[in-house]
Amino acid sequence: MSGLRPALCSVTLRHLQPAAVIDAAADAGLAAIEWGGDVHVPPGDINEARRVGERTRGAGLAVSSYGAYLVAPDSPADMVHRAVETAAALGADHIRIWPGTRDRPSQSYGPTERAAVASAIAAIADDASPHAITVGLEFHPGSLTDDAASARALVDAIGRDDVYLYWQPAPGLPLEAALDELTLVGPDVCHLHVFAWDAERRRYPLADHAAYWSAVFGALPAGRWQKSRYAMLEFVAGDDLAQLRSDAASLIALCDAPGAVSTPTETGAGPEGTCDDR
Repeated sequence: MSGLRPALCSVTLRHLQPAAVIDAAADAGLAAIEWGGDVHVPPGDINEARRVGERTRGAGLAVSSYGAYLVAPDSPADMVHRAVETAAALGADHIRIWPGTRDRPSQSYGPTERAAVASAIAAIADDASPHAITVGLEFHPGSLTDDAASARALVDAIGRDDVYLYWQPAPGLPLEAALDELTLVGPDVCHLHVFAWDAERRRYPLADHAAYWSAVFGALPAGRWQKSRYAMLEFVAGDDLAQLRSDAASLIALCDAPGAVSTPTETGAGPEGTCDDR
């Protein structure tokens, strides 16, 4: 068993209402949903967050996390607080944020700017900590985590045990390079975003890239993350529910396959893929 649990990012089904997203995830046999703050659970709508969380758990699904769309250091403190309060109402114990200004590569940052981002992320973690909510940093092109070395340096600069990394491969990243990245940052990885896109943003069945993801799952070390670790489907070909069910079956099989990953018992792409629609 890989130790990963199969889940869904709600942004995969932006065109559906939350109730339909829940039904789709449950029908596909997935274990959890990461709810996005862009459409389904807007920051500050506490009543809606509470309703969505209750309905998710009522369908036998966990709320794996809240995709808050906070940008450190660009999001003001009041926006951070609204997002954290929304995550708490949703019942999420983890919040995903963007490290650094969106679409700005890590190579363009100087030491002072990097320190400012680290400080801003620590401030978000301070806001989240009273709610027992941990923080996960997007691992994505055009951010301070657009390569493993920069991500490693950022996590070290933050220096907190409640801040972690998501992981997904960058466009065109060969498997060998992906495994090298996981060697460097894998101990800090909380969750994976899983998808099958090529460099031209064309989407494919996850089964087409199963060998790539099988190797990734097997190489992911246990690390310091102490909660359930999820592999989250993010986008499917044609935004099609039938394709979602097929990809979910592939993901479940990957999670059930023998592997090296271990997680506590609490209860990216193919070779050229990336997801830039968040």
